[in-house]
Amino acid sequence: MRTLRILLALLLIAVLGGAIFVASGVYNVAATDQHTAVVYWLLKISMRQSVRRHASDVRVPELNDANRVDRGRALYQAHCVRCHGAPGVAPESFALGLRPVPSNLAHTGREWEAADIYWTVRSGLKMTAMPAWEYRLPDADLWSIVAYVKRMPDESPRQYALQVKPVERFAAQSNAAESRNPGAPDAARGKKAIQQYGCVTCHDIPGETGPLTSVGPPLANIGSRGFIAGLLANTPDNMARWLQAPQAVHPGSAMPNLGVTPRDARDMAAYLHTLQ
Repeated sequence: MRTLRILLALLLIAVLGGAIFVASGVYNVAATDQHTAVVYWLLKISMRQSVRRHASDVRVPELNDANRVDRGRALYQAHCVRCHGAPGVAPESFALGLRPVPSNLAHTGREWEAADIYWTVRSGLKMTAMPAWEYRLPDADLWSIVAYVKRMPDESPRQYALQVKPVERFAAQSNAAESRNPGAPDAARGKKAIQQYGCVTCHDIPGETGPLTSVGPPLANIGSRGFIAGLLANTPDNMARWLQAPQAVHPGSAMPNLGVTPRDARDMAAYLHTLQ
């Protein structure tokens, strides 16, 4: 019993100490001040262990196809080089100011398993600027990027400069099967899409954490409202239409076009309909 009281007292002291530390503002959150070695180590080891665990069931396709590697290089140039750089190519200046600074992926390509790279590219990483590309590129393109990252350590700056091509040179690899048979809307996936499109930066959404800046109307009970933007009957199809092209529905609206894909719009509409 005495030991339990001591442990509870120590826990209370730790909680109070943590609260005082946070309230004091002594920890410098400026990006001009690098993380301490302990904080950086904790972030890194937590990230690697989490990636390994969540990527453990990923099945890796054939990655040595030359066309896939070439497309991956083009996609990397279009979407990744600004933060991570490439052989002989520096990241853009804003990326060098991020904390933690984005990794040089030549090292990642050598040291990480393909499944881990894919899961990270697809899912993104909290507490970094790494987004979840699952909602921005089709799965085939994600694997093409992985194929190139695994090849990158063996590519010289001259080879990169000679071989990189605009992604437009390659045939689009959208998921044709999904277009023909999109399947039923997935509300659970829609909830994640709501997060990925940054809806919480303008709207108060039940159960979602965010900056608490209510620019747009709150979305509580959005599923039971009669109209969308005061113009469209509130049906899932109309909600998907609104999410994809709000400026076409209501020109001059403060709601911007976010590039929401048809699949994401269907799933987001299904989730919003659950907010009754």
